[in-house]
Amino acid sequence: MTIQILKLKNRKQKQEYHDKVMIKLIVALGNPEEKYAHTRHNIAWQLLPYLSFYDNLSWQEKFKGKYATHAIQSQKVFFLTPQTYMNKSGESVQPFMNFFKLETEEILIIHDEIELEFGVVGFKTGGGLAGHNGLRSIAASLGTSDFNRFRLGISRPIHGKVDSYVLGRFSEDEQIVLPIYLKKAAQLLEQCLVEEFDSCERKFRKEKLNT
Repeated sequence: MTIQILKLKNRKQKQEYHDKVMIKLIVALGNPEEKYAHTRHNIAWQLLPYLSFYDNLSWQEKFKGKYATHAIQSQKVFFLTPQTYMNKSGESVQPFMNFFKLETEEILIIHDEIELEFGVVGFKTGGGLAGHNGLRSIAASLGTSDFNRFRLGISRPIHGKVDSYVLGRFSEDEQIVLPIYLKKAAQLLEQCLVEEFDSCERKFRKEKLNT
């Protein structure tokens, strides 16, 4: 009898998790090629290695990108890094979603955000595209901008063009604290993968990480 109760309890917990967690695909935006690896625009790719389970991810190449899967409380979550260059990210995201039959509300896009200060992150659903070519491409491919986002603040440039700024490297001072920033951002992301996204959005819409 005790074993049956435990089985029912575990089954109920798994079902509750499945019901409340809608994020099944994490898309980290960035540009391929080594010259872009350490730029502000690629901060989403720079975050991934700070995930506690990153070393266990096995990456495959398909859908114009690289993807891996990881089980979180027995539920499969996909991780995708489009290899199309930022302004064509949708060409990777849309076929991936179609193949695995994923809905718009089940995806989370990680991207750099100039409207947030460096060291500030936030979860958000929908909204404007803020001139971000990666978000613009995904919105065009999906026919909607109502997807979930994890915004990683990189600050606005004090002077000069935005394009050259986001394709440039972090300042020396920023590089010193960047590992701390990325580690804490990764921890926050993992926390929100086991919570309902709406809850995370309410709690962490604009969170200043102590870097």
